Amino acid sequence: MHRYFGKGGFIRNMNKQMAVIMVLLMTIFIGFGIIIPVLPGVVTGSGARTFHLGLLLSVYSAASFLMSPVWGAISDKWGRRPIIMIGLCGFSLSFFIFGISGDNLVLMYISRILGGLFSGAATACAVAYVADITTDEHRTKGMGLVGMSIGLGFIFGPALGGILSQWGNHAPFFASSLLALATMVFAYLLLPESLTPEKRGQRKEKQSRWSAFVGALKYLYVLSFFVSFSLAGLEATLLLFEQDKIGATPLEFGIIFAVSGLVGAVIQGGVVRRFIKKGDEQHVIGIGLVLSASGFLLILLSSNVVTAAVYLSVFGAGNALIRPCVTSLISQKTTAGQGVASGLNSSMDSLGRILGPLMGAAVYEWNQQMPFWAGAGLSLAALMLLYRFIALDRLAGKARNVA
Repeated sequence: MHRYFGKGGFIRNMNKQMAVIMVLLMTIFIGFGIIIPVLPGVVTGSGARTFHLGLLLSVYSAASFLMSPVWGAISDKWGRRPIIMIGLCGFSLSFFIFGISGDNLVLMYISRILGGLFSGAATACAVAYVADITTDEHRTKGMGLVGMSIGLGFIFGPALGGILSQWGNHAPFFASSLLALATMVFAYLLLPESLTPEKRGQRKEKQSRWSAFVGALKYLYVLSFFVSFSLAGLEATLLLFEQDKIGATPLEFGIIFAVSGLVGAVIQGGVVRRFIKKGDEQHVIGIGLVLSASGFLLILLSSNVVTAAVYLSVFGAGNALIRPCVTSLISQKTTAGQGVASGLNSSMDSLGRILGPLMGAAVYEWNQQMPFWAGAGLSLAALMLLYRFIALDRLAGKARNVA
């Protein structure tokens, strides 16, 4: 694929493929974001205790953690396109089941488990698809567009969920189901396969997810877990914190997240895509970690909706710098298949989302400010992981040059 880069026809084709992937990811995360404003009300409205909200978030991520590297490895062998189709179909089914669940908590859990099982098929393979069609030089820009698409989904999703909730708390789940189904049809018609049969034949038939967890890269994977863990803890406790501190309503909460998502999308689609080049990623990750730590601490100072949105946006800006750069470095440095590497990264993200809500909620019960202090501490601790990655990567580079 790389040998064609620079030819006008290939570039135009790559741009079309990127456009389809961007629409695909944006609609997936619109569907995911739609449920954010109503999920707490649906769970507590069913008569279930509030801890089930954290568990529903965690079982989704647990299922995704188990399956993401499996889907990635399968896509290395079968191709990205069919796995993306399967993921979108399962995603649609999971939201439909939640929509018809009513007050049935068992169906809610079934829905979330199915959603987690299939989410990695669509998202991890979409990221691997971008890695397939971009060169090392342009991969960070591609991952910036991926992040921007996800950010846009989180901008429009919560706002749309708030509007749809006027027709009942389950309406957003039916809308998410239809959106995933429509996205599957869209991708089926317009998304070509990114792996030729020859490239698929070159992949190892069996490859453990941990085959990518080697050398300097293992520090990036752990860093990815730290970032996801602290973000998930924030998502599980921010609404409760802002309700207690400034009296924020679910609608205002959606606005706060939309503003933060817009800032993240602008950074990933503008700053990351246009100005960050190969070799700059590790420095940008460091800046992002400092911004994230600052955002966690600033959130504690929220006094109204405006300040809450601004402070969350500081955190969101840091996150927007970290994620595409980590993904780009992993895709550049990995010696495993791109599907396995992106699947393991998605699994580390999911592992953080498994433990983050549970730990965040538990710590919040003890001290309402502690999740944010802990998030800031983890962001600063991740700087040490970044330092270790840089040091080991340089040593490995010198060893290769000597050899």
